[in-house]
Amino acid sequence: MEETILYNNKEVEIPCYFLCPISMDLMKDPVTLSTGITYDRLNIQKWLFSSSAAAAAACMYICPVTKLPLSDAEDGGRSLTPNHTLRRMIQAWCTLNSFERIPTPKPAAAADKSQILNLLEQAKNSTTNPQLVSCLRRIGISLAAGNVSCRNHLHFGGGVDFLLSVVRKNEDPISTEEALKILQQMELSDSDLKLFFSDNGRILNPLIRQLESGNSENRAKAITLLYSAFCVADPAHLIGSKPEIFTQTVKILRDRISEPATKAALKLLLELSPWGKNRIKAVKYGAVSALVELLLHQTGDECRRVCELTLAVLEQLCGCAEGRAELLSHGAGLAVVSKKILRVSHVASDRAVRVIGSVSKYSANNNTRVLREMLKVGVVSKLCLVVQAESTQKKTKERAEEILRLHSRVWRCSSCIPPHLLSSYPSS
Repeated sequence: MEETILYNNKEVEIPCYFLCPISMDLMKDPVTLSTGITYDRLNIQKWLFSSSAAAAAACMYICPVTKLPLSDAEDGGRSLTPNHTLRRMIQAWCTLNSFERIPTPKPAAAADKSQILNLLEQAKNSTTNPQLVSCLRRIGISLAAGNVSCRNHLHFGGGVDFLLSVVRKNEDPISTEEALKILQQMELSDSDLKLFFSDNGRILNPLIRQLESGNSENRAKAITLLYSAFCVADPAHLIGSKPEIFTQTVKILRDRISEPATKAALKLLLELSPWGKNRIKAVKYGAVSALVELLLHQTGDECRRVCELTLAVLEQLCGCAEGRAELLSHGAGLAVVSKKILRVSHVASDRAVRVIGSVSKYSANNNTRVLREMLKVGVVSKLCLVVQAESTQKKTKERAEEILRLHSRVWRCSSCIPPHLLSSYPSS
């Protein structure tokens, strides 16, 4: 039995037993558990690493496929049995099928575990801030040079709880920053991330400060960690988000320090903006203008996802009167939104039409000035093109027709609409 996957834009049939049951990708370092199921080492380590804290404490790890307890994973999945025969079969198959050959994995250094745990113990027993900072920096260097196992050793040695305690105490800004850097390198579980909202934000506040004063790399890691935390936050924490979060998130968007940081900032706003108070906060601290500027700078296929996220956030913010007013007050607001229609993707087109729909339904209704501006900047012509284009998705086309019918009294006979598009204007 074979599975078909895309490789270099071509469909390739791969034997199903070469694929990891977790990721469904070709295994690079197959390991077999006591249940008889084989996984890629990186994926099963991530699975065990992301197990709940209760499961870790009770050593009740289970096999993802069989749901049976793992006797050989009681120490956090470090004693996994390499399946050398299967790996050699995969390597031979790669060679025969002109597939990129997977390298033979190097054995993990035996000193990794003891080194990490010794450094952690030294950090816990530090009596001065310089000693603590030195230990934390050495731990960070070890993690950067190591692999998933190093992070697992630190996690199961109580490293996350200790690092969070350092951040919570916040006795020294340098040690707090170093602890945050290590946390940003680790893949924290949901239960770990929820701790960021404990003690009235004593862990969250230093992270927000890092967004404000850190260098570009640390700010990028901080916004990613902040987004991860809010993904698992309770509604009460989402609704009561601090103004500083919006201020610094908008600043990340304006500074455009990196694409991953921009995506994380947009996703964070998406997590926060379903609540009305948060929409108003985001608008108050400049999110709409930052989003419009971001759209103005998005060109090329590589920016497709950023553009889709930007329009999704803009759609949410235009759900309140303040957001629509900010969009209309920006000289390029309506123009750049309509420009993205039929130029980026079906998703972007639909979200852009939704934004225009919000403006036309609430802000432009009985407002001739706004309606004429929409004509002048080409919004109406683009909506006619959406109706006319065969490639437009049905729902998007229906939304465009609804907007055009709503204001047909002002728009239908306008000379601003080219004759070849006017013919597709829907009848009232």
